Amino acid sequence: MADVPDPGAGTQPPGAEGFTKILGWAAWIAFGVCVLGVIVAGATMAIQSRRGEGGEHMSRLGWVLAGCIVIGSASALVGALV
Repeated sequence: MADVPDPGAGTQPPGAEGFTKILGWAAWIAFGVCVLGVIVAGATMAIQSRRGEGGEHMSRLGWVLAGCIVIGSASALVGALV
């Protein structure tokens, strides 16, 4: 098997600064949405617990946390696929 060429980890092509800035903004927005999602899921669980429906919202919290994990490991996932 031939070795896979490494295009130079850590070196960016000219003009990539704008793209990395947009990626940084997208990451901050995504993490903000994740935090908001956890807060909303927790608040919904607290409100619905008085009615006995709090357990149904655990799946919502699970999906929010799964989304947080995917967003947090996005660069590693893409790196593994490439």
